[in-house]
Amino acid sequence: MKRILIYTGILVLVFFYGCKKDTFITSKDALVQLSADTLHFDTVFTTTGSVTQLFKIKNANNQKLKIDEIILKGGAASAFKINADGFAGPDIKNIALEANDSIFVFVTVTINPSLAPLPFIIRDSIGIVSNGNSQFVQLEAWGQNAHFLRGRKLTGNTVWTNDLPYIIIGGLQVDTNALLTIQKGCKIYLHADAPLLVDGSLQVNGEKEDSNRVYFSGDRLDYPYHEYPAAWPGIYFRGTSKNNVLQYAVVRNAYQGLVAQQPSINANPKLTLNQCIIDNIYDVGLYGIETSISANNCLISNCGKNVQLVLGGNYQFTHCSLTTIGNNYIAHKDPALYVSNYVQSGSNIITDNLSAIFTNCIIWADNSTADNEVVTAKQAAAGFNVSFNNCLWKAKTAPADVVASNIIANQNPVFDSINAQRNFYNFRLKDGSPAINKGVVTGMATDLDGNPRAVGLPDLGAYEKQ
Repeated sequence: MKRILIYTGILVLVFFYGCKKDTFITSKDALVQLSADTLHFDTVFTTTGSVTQLFKIKNANNQKLKIDEIILKGGAASAFKINADGFAGPDIKNIALEANDSIFVFVTVTINPSLAPLPFIIRDSIGIVSNGNSQFVQLEAWGQNAHFLRGRKLTGNTVWTNDLPYIIIGGLQVDTNALLTIQKGCKIYLHADAPLLVDGSLQVNGEKEDSNRVYFSGDRLDYPYHEYPAAWPGIYFRGTSKNNVLQYAVVRNAYQGLVAQQPSINANPKLTLNQCIIDNIYDVGLYGIETSISANNCLISNCGKNVQLVLGGNYQFTHCSLTTIGNNYIAHKDPALYVSNYVQSGSNIITDNLSAIFTNCIIWADNSTADNEVVTAKQAAAGFNVSFNNCLWKAKTAPADVVASNIIANQNPVFDSINAQRNFYNFRLKDGSPAINKGVVTGMATDLDGNPRAVGLPDLGAYEKQ
């Protein structure tokens, strides 16, 4: 009889505590904790959708809690979509949340086109209801209309104006004998699968004001992705391409910035760059392969390899800054400048004549594991004519087989302000820079900012100290 009473008592205790464990806390004071009160979505191009953002709902109580409802207030017509604990919105009900447990709510946004040419704001909110309490997370997104080109080939003459941004998905090809002219102020955003292939000609007509420059970058504008290199493939000037001129263009965040290959088919350089910026490129910023490039007042900065010129060709760089500060995105291990008159393909060495002239240039890197930021490589089977005139470079060992005059070696150029942790780089010169007034007169009256160069001896690099 005593055993029966003991067993009965145990069963009662098990039943009591089991029931207690399964009950929900119902006090109005038992709130859930939200990891955010607002989700901000940076500029989202209409119809393309955005990245997913999220927030966490946590039950910090010591007893199970029931979330009665997670509801997107704009309903099915909202530009936003939600998913919580694997259940799709807009209205998700009766989610049990164990003590000290949490769930994630995922939010995306797709904005439909409107007539507004400027960015416009889209808002909504998510309500979380439990124990008679209503808590809210606000949603806010900037949307913008754009011209969308998906896997497009341009034939004939095409002109882009700056009425709306241009979004390239799946690549864009400028056909042989076609000309794409891009007017001042245009912004071109390219998807991860979207190289710009130029078999004809590209003319970029930017102007010196920041708002009038022409920008090429990846189409991920949300933090932190807008700062990542290798966000899109790059711009490629191929064999039949000719007469390409880029004025006040800014190329950022590509895998390779500008790649020009094979000789020009006429007397003009295959690629002319005036007052251009090539920045934050994962591999090579400017890559010349047996071709011809003229670069004036250009900044090529923070690249895995700033400039590579291989298999010969004809190159002229005047008042250019080839600069890199190693950072969290790009570990600078290779020289800022590499010049050679050959390439090696398997066991074969292919050569061609090389002419490269660098005048009034700065070639420098910090936070780098490269001993020499200027490296040359020569094969005797082809011509090798490389000269540096009035340049500042960083090189433990001076480059071989070159003609060099008035070189400032291994003296810090003293840039205006650099903060790699905050991803801020100002490569203008500061007072006391050894590069000030050390150039030779070239006839270039303005610098990368469009400011006048000094009467008399100019500064080295792309910027003239004002």
